[in-house]
Amino acid sequence: MHKETIEGQLTTVWAARPLVYHPVTHGSTNDLAGTLARQGAVHGTLVVTGEQQSGRGRMGRAWLCPPGANIAMSLILRPEIPMERIPLLTLIAGLSVAEAIAALLPAVAPQVRIKWPNDIVIAGRKVCGILTESVTMPEGEPACCIIGIGINILQREFPGEIAATAGSVLSQTGITISRSATVAAFCGRFEKNYDEFAQTADLAPFLPAYETRLAGTGSTVRVIEPGEAYEGTALGIDRDGCLLVRKQDGETVRVIAGDVSVRGLCGYI
Repeated sequence: MHKETIEGQLTTVWAARPLVYHPVTHGSTNDLAGTLARQGAVHGTLVVTGEQQSGRGRMGRAWLCPPGANIAMSLILRPEIPMERIPLLTLIAGLSVAEAIAALLPAVAPQVRIKWPNDIVIAGRKVCGILTESVTMPEGEPACCIIGIGINILQREFPGEIAATAGSVLSQTGITISRSATVAAFCGRFEKNYDEFAQTADLAPFLPAYETRLAGTGSTVRVIEPGEAYEGTALGIDRDGCLLVRKQDGETVRVIAGDVSVRGLCGYI
């Protein structure tokens, strides 16, 4: 994977323009992107590496990117939408990753699915994680956020703590796809989806596509909140990005991402 190879496959107007490529990063691409954002990097700047030695995932988990196998990238966004709607960009990113990977696979490959809110899974194993973070900007400057994405493309083996849950596109499908093509395909899908979302900041137009890929709809899930746990049936998501769960007593509740753990949406948890 090289900068020129990625740029040669881009079809975007603003996503990954500019593209900042590092063969190796010792820290996370989100940290690098955060520094660039505070220095004035424009909306759509993408930081990409093929080897990340000390990355971060959700809830403080590590996310490593061994050489020659995977992708770690972070997209700088300066969204002109209400602040309370910015978290929905995480779901837009998840859908865009799933669509990009699926477009590079043949129709006979296992379906690329989304484990709510934004993990990408293939054949029951997680192949992609997404971490969205806000950037603290000087007073008076517009909001800025970074969407960090790690995609396992060619990795065949995983360390002990994630060996039973993690996979890659190759390990789960037996098909080799190009890392450069994956970056370019994601940028194309995300730019299209973002531009549509930014017009109204409404998730409703994306619900059919998202729910088509949503893992575990109609299945029993266990929701673990601080001080409470309950089981119910996953029904889908609403236009605010909340998971809808019908509890055993018949009540339908809205589960907010980040506040709880949901188990049972996919085989890997």
